Amino acid sequence: MSSETTMRGITQDTFGGPEVLRFTELPRPEPLPTEVQVKVHAAGVNPVDRKTREGSGMSHVLGEPPFVLGWDVSGVVTKTGFGVHTLRVGDEVYGMPWFPRQAGAYAEYVTAPSRQFALKPVSIDHDRAAAVPLAALTAWQSLVDAAHVEPGQRVLIHAAAGGVGHFAVQFAKHLGAYVIGTARAANHDWLRSLGVDELIDYTAVRFEEAVSDVDVVIDLVGDQADATSTRSLKTLRPGGLIISVPSGASPDFLETAQARGLRAMAFLVEPDGAALTRIAGLIDKGTVHVEVEDVLPLAEAGEAHRRSAAGRARGKLVLHVAP
Repeated sequence: MSSETTMRGITQDTFGGPEVLRFTELPRPEPLPTEVQVKVHAAGVNPVDRKTREGSGMSHVLGEPPFVLGWDVSGVVTKTGFGVHTLRVGDEVYGMPWFPRQAGAYAEYVTAPSRQFALKPVSIDHDRAAAVPLAALTAWQSLVDAAHVEPGQRVLIHAAAGGVGHFAVQFAKHLGAYVIGTARAANHDWLRSLGVDELIDYTAVRFEEAVSDVDVVIDLVGDQADATSTRSLKTLRPGGLIISVPSGASPDFLETAQARGLRAMAFLVEPDGAALTRIAGLIDKGTVHVEVEDVLPLAEAGEAHRRSAAGRARGKLVLHVAP
């Protein structure tokens, strides 16, 4: 049972499979100046979580275990440090604090700089809000800050039905783009309802033979899966841009793109409270839909990782933390 100085959470003592995740009691963090303490109601599950658990992902930043995984948070401010002016105790907030350093979202409390959080969308509960930050910020920053997508551009999004993908298609549409998505046929009707203009069943056809003259590719799959990044170069118009999200862009890949008169860019998301405020506005207006595949108790983090590894989730998996 947690006390005033402790909390329940998920930790791991070694790298490995989902079985290394351990539900236990941990020290409760206290906010430093300019930080807030947030009681976590829900935590989103992302591919980077399980990759870090295995010893890849952000393990090079977190170092050797023990550590607490998770970056997606939705909860309530319980304490504020000196110098915090944007949030108050009792505010419902969401965020992706500290990424890629340890945030410890798989626990009852987190602390982080106040401006890495934003007021959560009022139209959705904490479970759905926790599905938003890392995936939505990845989509937003890649489309808005990196690609500078403009109305009328043709944007190809791989893994359009996934956590990042379903936000990316909606943001691209919001920006006025013609949106093309790759996804299994079972998800096509749903993706059309989100605004996708053209869909490609990557299990039935080679996408590079079905689409061309693309301005921007948002590759959420990477070259490790059937050379998706390299094949995507064939879809781009001269001067077009591909942003490789999950595994970055190797020097050889960047050189290949440049030799073909194309642009390629690696990408890593960063905390962005201001963008989360804009995203919350789009959610509350009904412009953006948040898809949650399932919500599991925090103690079942290992099961959530097993399901995430299968790569078939529509939208996001979430851990419910608060009682």
